[in-house]
Amino acid sequence: MFYRTAESVSPKHPDKLCDQISDAILDAYLKEDPNARVAAETCGGHGVVFVTGEITSKAPEVDIPAIVHRIAGDNIEVHTKIVKQSPEIASGVDTGGAGDQGIMIGYACDETDEMLPLEVVLSRRLNQFVYEQFPYDGKTQVTLRPDGSLDSVVASFQNTSSEELGKTVSVWLDQEGLINNHNVTYYYKETLDSPEKLGLLNQNENDIRVYINPAGDWHQGGFDADTGLTGRKLIVDNYGPRVAIGGGCYSGKDPSKVDRSAAYMARKIAVDYLNKRKAHEVLVRLAYAIGYAEPLEQTVIVDGKPETIEGYDLTPRGIIEFLDLKRPIYEETARYGHYGHGWDWDK
Repeated sequence: MFYRTAESVSPKHPDKLCDQISDAILDAYLKEDPNARVAAETCGGHGVVFVTGEITSKAPEVDIPAIVHRIAGDNIEVHTKIVKQSPEIASGVDTGGAGDQGIMIGYACDETDEMLPLEVVLSRRLNQFVYEQFPYDGKTQVTLRPDGSLDSVVASFQNTSSEELGKTVSVWLDQEGLINNHNVTYYYKETLDSPEKLGLLNQNENDIRVYINPAGDWHQGGFDADTGLTGRKLIVDNYGPRVAIGGGCYSGKDPSKVDRSAAYMARKIAVDYLNKRKAHEVLVRLAYAIGYAEPLEQTVIVDGKPETIEGYDLTPRGIIEFLDLKRPIYEETARYGHYGHGWDWDK
């Protein structure tokens, strides 16, 4: 085993703002037209948001600027460029084929109740805990030692003082029961700038190190400080850096896109196999060709042993019906990852 690290970002992070905007646009269309074909991409930053993509729907025109303003604030200039889905792509999807080629990964393990890697769950829980008190742009990161004990924590949040944030992280560590008689050393910007002044050069290697706003307190965040883009937090959206991903993003895509629907199905299969086999770790691989309904690969690896998946309809239509994916449920998935929240593909 090796050191394991995972990060989480808050819903006000610029990339997550873009994911939420794209998925909110998708939800708005699905609410009026469950068969809408939507591929909405968002790029935002520094007072401007640009939304582009391909949308074919019988729904009334969606007020995209209103969605952007609801999620990102009123002082945003919005530009849109939306066209209909390519008829050449649509012809393959209309007959039940996959909306694109690609590889989709599903994963489940017995480390946590969420059936996700522990470092992923902890970094997310910490982010959610801090965000409840400081609902701004922010990041958290957790590193575990090879034995699974906590090694280090990073928390950096907008509009918080280091003192307030340090106290909040301290409460979370205590509530999670992560200290386990270890000493906890808090590092702030002034500590990192002059460690010799505070006697922190010779800390015990078993201490838990907590880095609080390590670049200093900050007040400019979100689209004011940085640009964001749909699909740029793929590892956060999936299973953390310990688990490979297929590469396609989810947000803004209707379920005819197997990037999204087949990835959710792969997670569902992984959860099923984990429970039925009482396994420790399950990895699922699905692969598709554009315009073709049946998967080109359907492999499940149970505790290191590969076999062919059986007993599931893995066509796009079969997946959509099984998981009931034509509902307007997606904006929430764009906030704190697409797995481990009790959605149908998590059960």
